Amino acid sequence: MKTWLPQIVGPRFQNCANRLGFPDEGVRPTWTIRLRLGWNSEGGRYRGRSSSFCAIQERKGVKTVRKRRVAILSALWAAILVAVSGATYSQANAASAEKPNILFIFADDQCFETIAAFGHTDIETPNLDRLAKSGAVFTHAYNMGSWTGAVCVASRTMFNTGRFLWRAHELDQTKALQAEAAAGRLWSQMLADVGYETYMTGKWHVKIDPPQIFDHVVHVRPGMPRTVPEAYQRPIEGKPDPWRPWDRSLGGFWEGGRDWGEVLAEAATVYLRNAAGVPRPFFMYLAFNASHDPRQSPKEFVDKYPPERIKVPKNFLPEYPYMEEMAAGKKLRDERLAPWPRTEYAIKVHRGEYYALITHMDVQIGKILDALEATGKAKNTYIFFTADHGLAVGHHGLMGKQNMFEHSLRPPLIVVGPDVPAGKRIDTPVYIQDIMATSLELAGARNTDHVEFKSLMPVIRGEKKSLHDVIYGAYLDKQRAVIKDGWKLIYYPAVPKYLLFNLNDDPDEMNDLSEKPEFAAKLAELKKLLAEQEAKLGGPLAGKIAP
Repeated sequence: MKTWLPQIVGPRFQNCANRLGFPDEGVRPTWTIRLRLGWNSEGGRYRGRSSSFCAIQERKGVKTVRKRRVAILSALWAAILVAVSGATYSQANAASAEKPNILFIFADDQCFETIAAFGHTDIETPNLDRLAKSGAVFTHAYNMGSWTGAVCVASRTMFNTGRFLWRAHELDQTKALQAEAAAGRLWSQMLADVGYETYMTGKWHVKIDPPQIFDHVVHVRPGMPRTVPEAYQRPIEGKPDPWRPWDRSLGGFWEGGRDWGEVLAEAATVYLRNAAGVPRPFFMYLAFNASHDPRQSPKEFVDKYPPERIKVPKNFLPEYPYMEEMAAGKKLRDERLAPWPRTEYAIKVHRGEYYALITHMDVQIGKILDALEATGKAKNTYIFFTADHGLAVGHHGLMGKQNMFEHSLRPPLIVVGPDVPAGKRIDTPVYIQDIMATSLELAGARNTDHVEFKSLMPVIRGEKKSLHDVIYGAYLDKQRAVIKDGWKLIYYPAVPKYLLFNLNDDPDEMNDLSEKPEFAAKLAELKKLLAEQEAKLGGPLAGKIAP
């Protein structure tokens, strides 16, 4: 006997029978009928939105769920709707409607110091300031590091799998991520499983196609656009600069004729307008390519930041002494953006273009926040803003993010939501990927045992003072770091060299205490801690940390 029953919570076939009240035991996937629905950015139909049904078959006392994608006509869809009782579906919709919406705004290469409300930098970010004043700011949010020079790949893989660095590395391959998707363990899938409609636009850089795991996907962007030689080894004071951030003929983020951030914001606002009348809660994954290089924005934004307005970082160096040993040397793409030795003039120009890009992104974020407000759903929406990691842009003589200093490990992190205190500042060290675990808690997600990151809500509510006893950082097998109680140890195995900083007294990491006798005990303590963390997390230097 075969009966048709609706898949209650969205287009993906995940534990369909379980959601329909069937037990886990004896249930296996067989087939799903799908019909694509939704809206596109012009207000028509989206590609990628789908609704699916389950065929539940009883055989020898074992309930079996068949899964096979087939194309069906609209008439068949209508017939199924007539045949199916809507009571269970309506009940599920009502339950879903009570859940909060989740808006994840994800910048690229943005250092924690680049929001005006944080008080570090002369920069214009009125919309991010608005977010910061409306919710909680985590002042010490870290990315764990990377197994590749493309640090964004590691950060985004950790976000979408919920795994710590070296476990995420094991999953950073198409076959492994396909297995995760088949098990329904990726971020968007876990939210879809409890009734969320999922939307993604912008930069992805994870080894699985977004349409496999999101309902709506539009304008997926690569890790970075094609760039040109004019963007590198510049500027040199007194010589003509071939680079113009506003010059569309240079390609980059102008490819396609419009700035990618503007396209993202427009698509997101269209989705939000359509979502206003939809009872299901939504999860929006909005991933800007800004503020990654090439640092391009309209001229009026670049003109806001002339070199005379820009301050050079306190820890500026013409050249970092260990850059080759730490695999951030002169062959690394990021480090080739500015000439050697670094000059204050070059750093001022780069930082001005960096700030212009962030200010331009801030305008796009403002459009998204206004669109959310217009839906009437803002009061039941949690907004998370962060970036995949920070960026040096002249700190310590470096330009990239392939290092263990605070400017590169730490992006901003802001949380706004129904029960988040406005204007709260939280200095507790956390990982940015804790956002993923937080959203799962807020959504009431199930089967989260594989997620290694932790919800931020206990800290936001004041129920806990800390989440992680130690903050760990790594880059390839060339750099390591641990942070505990305001003390930080950096390790370069190829030298070998340890650096010890008291972050409370020395936030710019300019005063290395590793060779001072009075700090020998602290150095030994953190060396031991680093060795323990490397072993615990399964890092490639386990058992190899020098005493």
